[in-house]
Amino acid sequence: MVGASEGGAFEADIQPFLKTHCLKCHGGEKVKGEVDFSKIKTIADARADAELWETVSFVLEDREMPPEDEPQPTDGERAEILKWYEEEFVTGVESKPASYKPRRLSAPEYRNTMHSLFGFPLEVNIVEAEQTVVEKSLVMKLLPTDPPGESGFANDTHAASISTNIWDQYSYLADFALEQLFSPDRKTELEGLVGSSIKEQLSAEQAQVFAANFMERAFRRPAQSELMRQINENLEEKEGRALVDSLKLEMKRILMSPAFLYRGHLMESDGEGGAQAVDDYELAERLSYFLWEDMPDEGLRKAVANGGLKETEAFEAEIDRMLSSPKSRTLAESFGVQWLLLEQIEDPRKDPTNTYALRSQPIDFLHYLFTEDRPVIELIDSKTTFANNVTSKYYPKDNKQLGKFIKPRGIERQIFANRKMTLENNPERGGIITMPGVLTMNKGAILRGTWMLRQILGEHLGEPPPDIPPIKSSPKGQNLSFRERFEQHRADKSCALCHDKIDPLGFALEEYNDQGGLIGKSQTKKKNSPAEPTKGIDSSGVMPDGTKFQNYAELKKILLTSQRESIVRNVVEKMLAYGLCRKLERNDRPTVDALTSQILEKNGTWRDLIHGIAKSVPFREVVFQ
Repeated sequence: MVGASEGGAFEADIQPFLKTHCLKCHGGEKVKGEVDFSKIKTIADARADAELWETVSFVLEDREMPPEDEPQPTDGERAEILKWYEEEFVTGVESKPASYKPRRLSAPEYRNTMHSLFGFPLEVNIVEAEQTVVEKSLVMKLLPTDPPGESGFANDTHAASISTNIWDQYSYLADFALEQLFSPDRKTELEGLVGSSIKEQLSAEQAQVFAANFMERAFRRPAQSELMRQINENLEEKEGRALVDSLKLEMKRILMSPAFLYRGHLMESDGEGGAQAVDDYELAERLSYFLWEDMPDEGLRKAVANGGLKETEAFEAEIDRMLSSPKSRTLAESFGVQWLLLEQIEDPRKDPTNTYALRSQPIDFLHYLFTEDRPVIELIDSKTTFANNVTSKYYPKDNKQLGKFIKPRGIERQIFANRKMTLENNPERGGIITMPGVLTMNKGAILRGTWMLRQILGEHLGEPPPDIPPIKSSPKGQNLSFRERFEQHRADKSCALCHDKIDPLGFALEEYNDQGGLIGKSQTKKKNSPAEPTKGIDSSGVMPDGTKFQNYAELKKILLTSQRESIVRNVVEKMLAYGLCRKLERNDRPTVDALTSQILEKNGTWRDLIHGIAKSVPFREVVFQ
């Protein structure tokens, strides 16, 4: 075989293999599972999708592909492909930063940045009832929702251009914010940007100070001298209303510039080519948008000015400070929600109070994990949870810890904040998987198994074919369970390849109903003992490696042991991709491997992972093309 670093190996060995064994279903007559090998024509194309080849290696090694009814490769051919993958994507890969690519602020980033820049949120006046949750942000109402990028996250906006509609909305929002800032009601915020008290009207000198401060904050780095000179010239010999109008125009010029609307736009190449460290301003910006989805605050700007980000201890202290800030909640509300698809949680009766309760519980739990230095694997099994008056019913033996939820007079329904609770007598709960909102979101064994496989274990499953027939009812005279009827339904060998992985995970949760509650009385009286299977429910299963379990309690033990590495690696990949705002590339593999090993060896925490990402090569270095 030709050396893995050369394209000859791909052309001589891989492409013929794909043509013989893969293209029929993945790029020839059809494209199954959204995998199209016909688009991979060169070694560069192949290297651009490391995730795909990792999946190829798994299915070849497990002999899941090609399907049994198709011609099979020889053991030697399988070995050649696996050897090529190992050399090309594992052992032969160096940790290198990605190419430098500025990207547009996502809608939440823009909302938070405008709030921090001006000192007040851009909101619409809405009369809301106590029992409703409404969107007040004018930004989120006007800007379109950012679709997930190739990384799967909405902050991956590299391919999202600024349309005419978005440009018009930016213009309106800039005008709206500036009008408010110079109104009598916002004198305190204006004086904060000026740095001094304003008497009857803004002086020319104050206007220049304001412009410099505003530009430095908006651009997230020192003001540009040439632009500042132009602005000062335009403000000269103006006063009163004319000065304010001119200042608004100049500030709108800043707000509509790429330096504000795009992240990383002003960082410059060192001119030497190859990898280079990002400058301190870019590093501060990356850290702030990673942890807060917002621009650097005064503390971070001071750390940069004092050279603090160059020192390891000061840098670590800054990360810890940021994690302890209330603003770090966005890590759970943005990263956590997108990763685990929590926005799909909905109360079956469409009750907004219940929906809020079901959604906020896992978010509060994730925030606790991320910011209180909890082990990464506690995602799966934890003695701590959060509940309010709605979700407390799912914890009948522990909910007395929460105290009473008392509604004010005249309020029929009220949203209560979650309260922290220690699980002592509800062994069927604990961790993200058995939270009622997650179970409600994933109704039925197939959805639950698919969610666990994709979001928790990180398996890359294709989409099911559109022509799947419905599951048949029980034959006349037979009373078959759903699981028994489904066994007949999934008899197709091509379907079984995925369902052998999905079904054991999903059917392990058969004791939980569509509302997330336990079916029947499956809890034992003995304290801290695992729930016994409810009569008539089969929650047993066999993992693809042959490991058997009787119920979810036993499956959880498997997740915490033999599946621990898969879970941790998936967590690392997801958070790294979110922190980098892009899809992971071939040269990110060493970083993922190193962080995964560190977490596994030391039972590492989410804090350890966040620190590791912030110190990693792809986070701190770039390559200018």
